[in-house]
Amino acid sequence: MAAFPNLNSDSGLKKLDEHLLTRSYITGYQASKDDITVFTALAKPPSSQYVNASRWYNHIDALLRISGVTAEGSGVVVEGSAPVAEEAVATPPAADSKDAADEEDDDDVDLFGEETEERRKLPKRAASVKASTKKKESGKSSVLIDIKPWDDETDMKKLEEAVRSIQMEGLFWGASKLVPVGYGIKKLQIMCTIVDDLVSVDTMIEEQLTVEPINEFVQSCDIVAFNKICERH
Repeated sequence: MAAFPNLNSDSGLKKLDEHLLTRSYITGYQASKDDITVFTALAKPPSSQYVNASRWYNHIDALLRISGVTAEGSGVVVEGSAPVAEEAVATPPAADSKDAADEEDDDDVDLFGEETEERRKLPKRAASVKASTKKKESGKSSVLIDIKPWDDETDMKKLEEAVRSIQMEGLFWGASKLVPVGYGIKKLQIMCTIVDDLVSVDTMIEEQLTVEPINEFVQSCDIVAFNKICERH
């Protein structure tokens, strides 16, 4: 079981950042309730000083805007944080703008059945996530990609910047890490979430990741894991 001190302190954020140095998620190999527990314990997104924590936070935030998180996880304890509520697994509480709440009031879509007083009291993040699902989307998938450089002299920071520069509708880049492959060479392992009807990972690899100008840094790409994201209705 993972454990963290107060995540709104420098020491807590530092421990979270170190924890995510070699991990894509708080526990396990897919987003789970453990990620939501940590996500909701943060009063605001981690600053860019905490590179790993910031990337993880943005990935979970994007994931929650297009789908729910159903995996149980193996358990996590955060000092000063209560266990995550069942409703928050699909719509985690966090601070959001007044505009998002106003938009929810004007045109609410209830994803879980009849509206109840308890659900009306969910924090503003719930309103934002619900609003983002008003337009029905196709299925989504979580994809883990290995991206290998030409040699040990390849600038891996520029390689990652080039990869993340690929932007398109239905593509959300997530957490990443460098993994040693031998002889001083490291590969980039990066997560992304896609809307299936909008993004083809094979086409993206063939037509964007391995052609100019990105192929200046990238030798090859492999899909390591491709998992459908279960949506809650």
